[in-house]
Amino acid sequence: MSARKLYCEVITPEKILYKGDVDMVIAPGTVGELGILPLHMPLVTTLKIGELRLKHDNGKQDYIAIDSGYLEVMEDKVTVLADAAEYASKMDIAKLNQIKSDIKAGLASIPKNSEELFEATAELERITNRLTIAERRK
Repeated sequence: MSARKLYCEVITPEKILYKGDVDMVIAPGTVGELGILPLHMPLVTTLKIGELRLKHDNGKQDYIAIDSGYLEVMEDKVTVLADAAEYASKMDIAKLNQIKSDIKAGLASIPKNSEELFEATAELERITNRLTIAERRK
């Protein structure tokens, strides 16, 4: 990889999850995966629920589950504003499986076409994303 780096920040409403130099950012765009390298053209786009990958020059990668958000690129800086984000390495698979089971069990009792059903389905999607990433990256 090039000696030139990207400065990346991953920010949620609660905290700054990551800030530092990376070689590449791979993000789940709403119309497909985005790969961002140094000197990328300026860009602002939306992100969907998925996996954010931060590639480092030593071959190491950070895997982060995100719950949608926005990505801004300005030359050598990438800012990810995520609704929620968590490192795959810090996820508790057993706990995620339990939450997923609880949500699925509760879905049957929720009235169809209700706001509560919409919220429960969205939460199931977020938990499933985290579980998939945690299991793949353990």
